[in-house]
Amino acid sequence: MKRRIGVFVCHCGINIAGVVKVPELVERAKNIPGVVTALDYVYCCSDPGQRLIRETIQKERLEGIVVACCSPNLHEATFRKAAAEAGLNPYLCEIANIREQCSWVTSDRDAATEKAEGIVRTMVAKVSHDQPLVRLGVPIVKRALVVGAGIAGIQAALDIANAGYEVVLVEKEPSIGGHMAQLSETFPTLDCSQCILTPKTVEAGRHPKIRLLTYSEVAEVSGFVGNFRVKIRQKPRYVDLDACTGCGICLEKCPVRVESVFDRNLTRRRAIYRLFPQAVPNKVVIDAQHCRQLQGKKCGVCAKVCPAQAIRYDDQERIVEEEVGAIVLATGYELFDSRRLGAYGLGVVPDVIDSLAFERILSASGPFAGEVRRPSDGRVPKRVVFVQCAGSRDSNQGVPYCSKICCMYTAKHALLYRHRVHDGEAVVCYIDVRTPGKGFEEFYRRATDEGVQYLRGKVSKIFRRGDRVVVWAADTLAGKKLEIEADMVVLASAVVPNPDGVALARRLKIPVDGWGFLSEAHPKLRPVETLTAGFFLCGCGQGPKDIPETVAQASGAAAKVLAMFGQSELYHEPVTAVVDEEICVGCGNCERTCAYEAVRVDPHRGKAVVQAVMCEGCGACSVACPAGAINLKNFTKQSLTEMVDV
Repeated sequence: MKRRIGVFVCHCGINIAGVVKVPELVERAKNIPGVVTALDYVYCCSDPGQRLIRETIQKERLEGIVVACCSPNLHEATFRKAAAEAGLNPYLCEIANIREQCSWVTSDRDAATEKAEGIVRTMVAKVSHDQPLVRLGVPIVKRALVVGAGIAGIQAALDIANAGYEVVLVEKEPSIGGHMAQLSETFPTLDCSQCILTPKTVEAGRHPKIRLLTYSEVAEVSGFVGNFRVKIRQKPRYVDLDACTGCGICLEKCPVRVESVFDRNLTRRRAIYRLFPQAVPNKVVIDAQHCRQLQGKKCGVCAKVCPAQAIRYDDQERIVEEEVGAIVLATGYELFDSRRLGAYGLGVVPDVIDSLAFERILSASGPFAGEVRRPSDGRVPKRVVFVQCAGSRDSNQGVPYCSKICCMYTAKHALLYRHRVHDGEAVVCYIDVRTPGKGFEEFYRRATDEGVQYLRGKVSKIFRRGDRVVVWAADTLAGKKLEIEADMVVLASAVVPNPDGVALARRLKIPVDGWGFLSEAHPKLRPVETLTAGFFLCGCGQGPKDIPETVAQASGAAAKVLAMFGQSELYHEPVTAVVDEEICVGCGNCERTCAYEAVRVDPHRGKAVVQAVMCEGCGACSVACPAGAINLKNFTKQSLTEMVDV
């Protein structure tokens, strides 16, 4: 198809013009068949640059344009909007990426100019075959699902609910609060964690727009952006939430004691329990694995003493179905299992613990009511060694990335230890101290000013000698090896994504990186969105971060949801798969290949059918079709063949 095509070459400052000979490229572009005008501008994405494009489209009566610039991930939407404002269908605008795919990877100017011409020719060929497309309108269910009720999920849910929209907040634990509920104080202000968390949890638990589903997990999600159908599996609590008053009599009478995971196995809880004193909902749950009655043994004490008659031994798992328009994933983190670092002695030496265990020791609601004591014998430790990067920045045994928060919470731990044990000695073994946040450097300096000793060097081994813990380390500043005898060692274990969150993301086909953290659509411009429309992310499930950054990202995700809900309907990109029914034989390859479940073979007609609003235009079905019966709009085989030929 012959069209009047215009080419616009962006200098991108010196990003492109410093390598590609832009004036020469413009002259070459003028000689491409179909091109009636070619212009260049220093920054095409600027207001004057867009105005130039709009005016040229109207003046030259252009029927298609190619903008040779940076990645379409950055400015394709910008230039398509400019084309639409000039009266040109936006899907007759194509981007020739001559920055990332040319100038940034080609040093020779002549070769770069030659390559840039080839890229421009390719996109001119494509736009010559493009068809005008219209976005698909989709109705919206203005109700959100938030998965995970740590501080990230709570903040996102509250922001959405306070804007007047209903929220379903799902949490796998019996109560909300996440890991923040386990903390003692928070850096750099040393605010009590519970004091700043509890108002949020109470507000979320009582909010009329929030439906709280605890002890629950997302089992299945179907549908598409704006119209998701979610199945939520509610595990049996064996306690009637409506009847339970949280009086706690059952907690006193239950004869079974098991290790408390919430307290990092430093103390024991009952088989019927609540996670922590300020839990929301402040109701009990029965651990079926350890309950004598549920294991077929004679007991039933909790049912006998419950004044509200809330115990339900016959409780069953339930599936709850909800319809929502957007889903926020706040799946959280876990600590790297430092038992894998055999030289550090975790799980072998009783007084080697991880950072969350030390938080529970410091907490007023913890196993020692806020007093610092050794797990092995309950004595007050007079020297504590804090080991940073226990699994972080370790490509051999741990993870290669920095866990971001460890330097600061280690300074907090050492400072709080000195506050509790005035004659105690706090020693921090570190590789580097990183203090990138507001007030962080000052907090680190406060720790050193108050007597915390920092030794720069990697710890090589930790073992027990008598009733002491011995740490072998290197002082790289003094240039000597060290042997430190301590009463307790605290490991700053690496932050890793919650395994349940990783499994959920993979079931939902949400991309994750090599370590399992949720992948954002673009690290700079779309940091809380995913490549799957309608899914947003926040918190440590996306990557290690502190509480303020987590809360800010949660509010950002909520803002994206609210922006979606503020529209009367959603618009889906029209670049979707289309089936030629005359060729389709109903083999089902496309259905098996589609990651978005957008293609189905009609069992009655024996033909593939595409649900356009679910199609993300990835093209996998087109590649898989042996008959060539399924293509992407504006990516036909004829178009692709000509793009290769030129």
